[in-house]
Amino acid sequence: FWSNFGAAIKSPDVRFFSLIHMAAMLLAVTVITIGSAKAKRATKDIEKFKTVLIWFSIALLIILAAIPWPFSPLAVRPYFR
Repeated sequence: FWSNFGAAIKSPDVRFFSLIHMAAMLLAVTVITIGSAKAKRATKDIEKFKTVLIWFSIALLIILAAIPWPFSPLAVRPYFR
């Protein structure tokens, strides 16, 4: 991917697996880390649980969007190889 970036970025499958998937998963890990840090700083339990719910739900949505589902328009993959 990095050696021939111009040609690789034009292919949807290569672009998804080498750029989009990796960036989205790193973003999800970052969101989880931020949510965990904010929850540790909260004083009341209800605030902690609400913070964790919101931040972890956002991270879960990012992870689910970055999975190469067979029906996804980002990556064309069959159910079985």
